[in-house]
Amino acid sequence: MADPQIRGFCPASFAAVRDAFAANFAEGLELGARFALAIEGEIVVDLIGGWADRDQAKPFAETTLAPIFSSTKALASLMVARLVGEDRLRYGQPVAEAWPEFAAAGKGAITVEQALSHQGGLCGLPGPMEARDWLDWEGICRRLEAMAPLWPPGSASGYHPVTFGYLAGEIFRRIDGRTIGTALREDIAAPLGLDLWIGLPDAEHHRVTEVRRPSSLPKLGPITEVRRLAFLTKWASPGAASLAELRRAEIPSVTGFATATALAQAMGILACDGRLGGRRLLAPGVAAEAARARISGPDLVLPYDLGWGAGLLRNEGLWIYGPGAATFGHSGWGGSCVFADPERRLSGAYVMNRQSADLIGDPRSRRLIDAAYAGL
Repeated sequence: MADPQIRGFCPASFAAVRDAFAANFAEGLELGARFALAIEGEIVVDLIGGWADRDQAKPFAETTLAPIFSSTKALASLMVARLVGEDRLRYGQPVAEAWPEFAAAGKGAITVEQALSHQGGLCGLPGPMEARDWLDWEGICRRLEAMAPLWPPGSASGYHPVTFGYLAGEIFRRIDGRTIGTALREDIAAPLGLDLWIGLPDAEHHRVTEVRRPSSLPKLGPITEVRRLAFLTKWASPGAASLAELRRAEIPSVTGFATATALAQAMGILACDGRLGGRRLLAPGVAAEAARARISGPDLVLPYDLGWGAGLLRNEGLWIYGPGAATFGHSGWGGSCVFADPERRLSGAYVMNRQSADLIGDPRSRRLIDAAYAGL
């Protein structure tokens, strides 16, 4: 690989983070990447290096946007938490109070927090359908309304890779009237100058890094029906006639685009009890309520024991976001991750364009996060 030209800023106390970042490149694990760390919402580490294209001709720049895949779910969860903090929604209320049609096929008792913590039994759609049908928001919502749960709701978690975005997004839209992506831009990203997007306008596409796919498939364990529907049907992931069409699709589970610094600051809202840049963006206590454990144990879709808050992955037991039991976050396909540590008022984000096959806990991000905590 060509010289990754690592740059940015990293105080001496966090020298181990720069060493870890450089090691990821030296070991051939990266193409282009960025890691950012914030304390009290202020960026204290910002490291960037490598290339934004597979031909290694275009540097990974400060303005480069990375697709963050399922790390998008943390942003969607933040937006739903804002409704809770405004007393427009309760985590414990049935989804059907906001979305009456959702009650069909035995789903009337599923609560908002169960839907967000992957307990609703709607981890994938049985079809038949086409991959590009995911671009039809109303059509997917009608499918979810008609669908019967794949397991008794509330009895277990089973990760919802794509459908999570429609569940969270339609709950939000029924109450707020806007899509989550629009509200994110209008209420948080634009006012605070954060380069965050769910669904990307065409004018921003030139900033998106190329992605190098992993050379192997993730290890899901024995293939069950729920795992097949979540990951292995021909329509399990959204498809489109063009990459541009897919980028502009607003799917709050998978089509997030961001810089690492913007993500670290957005997660700072959750790490700092709702405040960022002198503004209160969540009511006091709501961040802790969003992260509170709803369920823990063997997940029916991902081959791990997982603990879920209201859309947020809890660190306790996994230890992929440092040593804090109260830390939480989310990881995205290929390696991206975001996290918030309310005990230390610390938040961070890692984005990259060379994907690995690790479903969560990518070794590259774990190395960086562990080094960051060593510097505190």
